[in-house]
Amino acid sequence: MSDTRTRDVIVVGGGPAGATTAALLAREGHDVLLLERETFPRFRIGESLMPATYHTFKRLGVLDKLEAGGFVRKEAVRFYPPSGRAGAPFFFDEVEPPASAATWQVDRGRFDSLLLEHAVEQGVQVMQPCSVVDLLQDGDQVCGVVATDQEGERREIQARVVVDASGQNALISRRLRLRKVDDRLQHMAYFTRYKGAHLDEGRNAGATLILHTREGDSWFWFIPLPGGVTSVGVVGHIDYLLKGRAGDPQRVFDEEKALCPALGERLTIALQTEPVQVLKDFSYISQRLAGDGWVMVGDAFGFLDPIYSSGVFLALKSAEFAADSIHASLAEGDLSAAALGRHGAEYVAGMEALRRLIYAYYDREFSFGRFLKAHPDCRDDLVNLLVGNVYRRDCKRFLAALDTNSRPEGYEPLRLSESDR
Repeated sequence: MSDTRTRDVIVVGGGPAGATTAALLAREGHDVLLLERETFPRFRIGESLMPATYHTFKRLGVLDKLEAGGFVRKEAVRFYPPSGRAGAPFFFDEVEPPASAATWQVDRGRFDSLLLEHAVEQGVQVMQPCSVVDLLQDGDQVCGVVATDQEGERREIQARVVVDASGQNALISRRLRLRKVDDRLQHMAYFTRYKGAHLDEGRNAGATLILHTREGDSWFWFIPLPGGVTSVGVVGHIDYLLKGRAGDPQRVFDEEKALCPALGERLTIALQTEPVQVLKDFSYISQRLAGDGWVMVGDAFGFLDPIYSSGVFLALKSAEFAADSIHASLAEGDLSAAALGRHGAEYVAGMEALRRLIYAYYDREFSFGRFLKAHPDCRDDLVNLLVGNVYRRDCKRFLAALDTNSRPEGYEPLRLSESDR
């Protein structure tokens, strides 16, 4: 069946990137249809937000909803090196005013549902569950999608612009073979949840903790969530976590936990409430961000290692950039790759700044403690990166100093193809 109506925009995927893109475009008066294959709420990890998400939330008009959502307040991040001795917390109000200095640790099921419901309130039409199985094309121009609805009926739906917000399923990137995996960041995660874990007090109660294991081969996240629940996961290179293991996720998790006494102390009387799950955390980027009639946002375009909790922030920021480019392109009547991807260079530059910080963390010869002793003037720059201020602050000085202390051999910066520059 073919819909006779041509939409302004079809958004494929209802996660944070898709819901944000759709909401912003609908508020500009565009006819927006969002297609989501799952029924919300659904489980996701990536619960820790960067404070820089504040600015997108403010633009969306959801700050009040988030404040009332019962999420855990996050004011800092704290790192534990292999020695197990915690470093001083990095408090975000060192560089941010009070309104934007704190963020939240969120249950993604509730959080994602909140954003999608807000998009509906802005005028977005949502079809859920509805799976996109193909693209409609007129030559090289994408002009819609082929979808299967809840009843299994196949539908052709036309649109002037298609936004791929399909997450790591990456509808367009996979079909056009645009994805490039970062070979040095081929990591995976084993994760679960606990009830009753020991939390710090005061301003540290909601902080994200990053805890290295003794030999530095892996690290754990420790994220306090609503209701006394804590998300705990271990991340390491796929070769390390799989080599010589029996393949039982619980066994791998327990073996790594035994190598992290600082974590074990926090879980002494805690109860594990869910089976250990496994997820590949391969970092990747697509060689193009946009084409004639289409744009990619969030994880559909690229994914960075989760060490600094940048996933939701980049999803929201890419959505903002894309919505502005699409709005301008529709007004101009120019739906070319260059017009729809006009924000590509700026967006990728922010991703690259965070990626350099990720590489430094995995450099065994590098220490942020030693780095800050040698460059005390760079502390604010580092906190700004941890906040997510890669688009609001100039981080060139910090990155230049970082290059003098940690520059992996053969490092290649993220780049787009010529059409997106």
